Amino acid sequence: MELRLYDTLTREKRPFVPLDANNVRIYACGPTVYDFAHIGNGRAAIVFDVLFRVLRYRYGTGHVTYVRNITDVDDKINVRAARDYPGVPLNEAIRKVTELTYQQYQDDVTALGCLPPTVQPRATEHIPEMRAIIEKLVAGGFAYVAEDHVLFSPQAMNAVNSVLPRYGALSKRSLDEMIAGARVDVAPYKRDNTDFVLWKPSKPGEPSWPSPAGIAVEGRPGWHIECSAMAWKHLGEKFDIHGGGIDLVFPHHENELAQTCCAFHTDRMANVWMHNGFLQIESEKMSKSLGNFFTIRDLLADWPGEVLRLSMLKTHYRSPLDWTLKALKESEKTIEEWHEILGQSGSDAANLDSSNREIYPPLIEALYDDLNTAKAIAEVHSLRSAVVHSAGKGDVTAFGDVLELLGLYRGVNIAQQARELRQLDVDLVKVNELIAERTAARARKDFKESDRIRDELAAMGVAIKDGKDADGKPLTTWEVAR
Repeated sequence: MELRLYDTLTREKRPFVPLDANNVRIYACGPTVYDFAHIGNGRAAIVFDVLFRVLRYRYGTGHVTYVRNITDVDDKINVRAARDYPGVPLNEAIRKVTELTYQQYQDDVTALGCLPPTVQPRATEHIPEMRAIIEKLVAGGFAYVAEDHVLFSPQAMNAVNSVLPRYGALSKRSLDEMIAGARVDVAPYKRDNTDFVLWKPSKPGEPSWPSPAGIAVEGRPGWHIECSAMAWKHLGEKFDIHGGGIDLVFPHHENELAQTCCAFHTDRMANVWMHNGFLQIESEKMSKSLGNFFTIRDLLADWPGEVLRLSMLKTHYRSPLDWTLKALKESEKTIEEWHEILGQSGSDAANLDSSNREIYPPLIEALYDDLNTAKAIAEVHSLRSAVVHSAGKGDVTAFGDVLELLGLYRGVNIAQQARELRQLDVDLVKVNELIAERTAARARKDFKESDRIRDELAAMGVAIKDGKDADGKPLTTWEVAR
């Protein structure tokens, strides 16, 4: 069965052939850690988690490397740090903000059923790689120094007649269109309006590092160079798949592609570029001004993560997604029905390991068709009907396998648990936060704190159970105490 993926660069769906089937490599742009992630960020996390799962199924768990970065140096972080920690030195305040927000993001996407990526690099840990790429770009004539800044020149890139792609090839825009459609920083030191910053001088108190290209003052990187550096460090000069939201095609991914290809004189950064579509709320664009802006944390307070995940998967990842209350209620009912089937059979997702079993072929066929999760969910419904009308244990095992592959089952009826917690006036998010804190305490062997949190959960009416997942890693599940 052939796996086919849509490539944004070529605008075609074609067979996926990895550069190395023993090490399939994916990079997806992760969060800038200054605030809670919104539900649109959650869609991207889920889409590329499904891709990660599908590739692991096809090529083997140990043969897929998934990198999702953390941007921890940014103007928005600086502003948030100064606001939340007045009187604290800025660098110290920034660390407080980024550590807290990073953990919040991890907890939220875990609640959405996302597996941990193979590597989660932080931008601030890859300054040497950024400086090395910048030096290559300056030496090659693709970047220049001006007033303690280093800027990339798209004009210089397009002037080279070589294997390099044309700047604008990913977004299918001309330079004039990009000028008109972008918020271009006007600066007298720029040679051209399309030039963008690779490195800039730091303001007093801001994070700073020794600058590249002979610049005497310390500075910090621009946003785009960060991902080029982290992808290079962990995946190489060229890799298989680069992913992110459709809003990142221009300028972020266009600039990443330009930097990497010019630095390493290659025609591609990634063989396939994948982008998920926008998310709307009740047919309107999500906006704080409209009062319809929701974070993942907001929604997890009222809905189990599996319900949010299913609501995402009902729509093909490249299509716009309309997020509605009606759809959430339908997903909650569906999840409860599906989990009830497995609960009655005694299945335990912590012990499910489909890596050595063939999963329901119609579902795989749907997922291999450019992650057609809408069709895959229809196949789950078909399999569910077969299970209901059959007493065969094999059908139930197959049903558990498909839900596990889609990230929709973790061994408990989450929807039913959420209802029971509401009856106890207990916050689902609070339960997940306490479990995450207890997991961290156990990892650092602070068993006194671990026991204290277990007792706090018990007082709330929540019983926990420690075990291991299919990969042998520690896994904690919970249920409402009976």
